[in-house]
Amino acid sequence: MKNPAGVKAFGARLRHLREQRGMSQQELADYADVSKMTVHRIETAQFSATIDVLLSLTKALGMPLHELVKCPGMEEAD
Repeated sequence: MKNPAGVKAFGARLRHLREQRGMSQQELADYADVSKMTVHRIETAQFSATIDVLLSLTKALGMPLHELVKCPGMEEAD
């Protein structure tokens, strides 16, 4: 993994957004058409999501991609 801090920050953001909407990991996984294990692994920074999975998550959460990935710790390196 090349950017562990960013992957961890994204996982925390995804968990926050999911919980904010009152969704379980299983519910998010069902809406995004991914496995619950995928959601869990993203949230716990064990897995770096592909663009395909990110796009599925944006649809499930009802938000644009740039809003999903907008979080501290994901800034570009200088």
